[in-house]
Amino acid sequence: MGAYIIRRLILVIPTVFAISVISFVIIQLPPGDFLTAYVATLESAGQIVDQAQADALREQYGLGDSVWVQYWKWLSGVLTGDFGFSFQWQRPVSELIGERMALTILLSVASLLLVWVISLPIGVYSAVKQYSVTDYVFTFISFVGLGIPNFLLALVLMWWGFSTFGTSVGGLFSPEYVDAPWSVAKAIDFLSHLWIPALVLAIGGIAGLIRIMRANLLDELPKLYVTTARAKGMSEAKLVLKYPVRVALNPFVSTIGWTLPGLVSGSIIVSVVLNLPTTGPMLLTALQSQDMFLAGAILLLLSVLTVVGTLVSDILLAWLDPRIRFH
Repeated sequence: MGAYIIRRLILVIPTVFAISVISFVIIQLPPGDFLTAYVATLESAGQIVDQAQADALREQYGLGDSVWVQYWKWLSGVLTGDFGFSFQWQRPVSELIGERMALTILLSVASLLLVWVISLPIGVYSAVKQYSVTDYVFTFISFVGLGIPNFLLALVLMWWGFSTFGTSVGGLFSPEYVDAPWSVAKAIDFLSHLWIPALVLAIGGIAGLIRIMRANLLDELPKLYVTTARAKGMSEAKLVLKYPVRVALNPFVSTIGWTLPGLVSGSIIVSVVLNLPTTGPMLLTALQSQDMFLAGAILLLLSVLTVVGTLVSDILLAWLDPRIRFH
């Protein structure tokens, strides 16, 4: 186990390095850069941009260097905790990401807990009570949840909230608390707004994991070790929870690999629809405006969390399922 973890940790370094190179090159592929787009926007608005000023800005931000020189400057700064400067926001990238990171993580953790708390017992019950009326009801609900896009559900909730209560369900704060400093009242207001986007983000995951849990548990229940435990007189509830459910939990653990980056990005489309102050819409805006330092920092963070999440899920799977061997 220890040697396996060390080997995986060693592989993390070149993997993250390769991903950082690819991410930085990808955001450089569109023609031009942020300054070019910014100058074009000013000129379309009728403003005259001095070429000498534009060249000075290009030199200041190092936009005239080759992509590899720009990448090396950016990577050197990242290693010292400096993620660069956002051209669009005119602020350090670390400050921008830090402001939205906490809200994004809280929202994603809330939706993840909803997924696990709801899908686990329903999936177990559907498998144990296969072909019952309740099983058919949960199956139907699961298919509906899988078929409805999250952003469409968000739009429906926004329409329902406005038509019924005359208020918008978007955002994580009431208007009077958006720019207010943190206090007990603002925290309570945040919690009162949190459940709607958390539920919207969780619907698809709940529906999918119910189906996965039910299918995996149905594969385990007919096996000989379950029959042997039942023949020895073990109670049905204890038998199901102690053995087949533990093996069927593998999908829940394996999802950590994509759950960690989801904690940072969230669902971009849902965040845009519900006007959520998370990092997802910020990444979308950075890519559209070619704000390379901001986009590169978020993409690198997502890549690192994906690698770390995969490592954590592999270790937990090895601990949870004794059938897994290390190679």
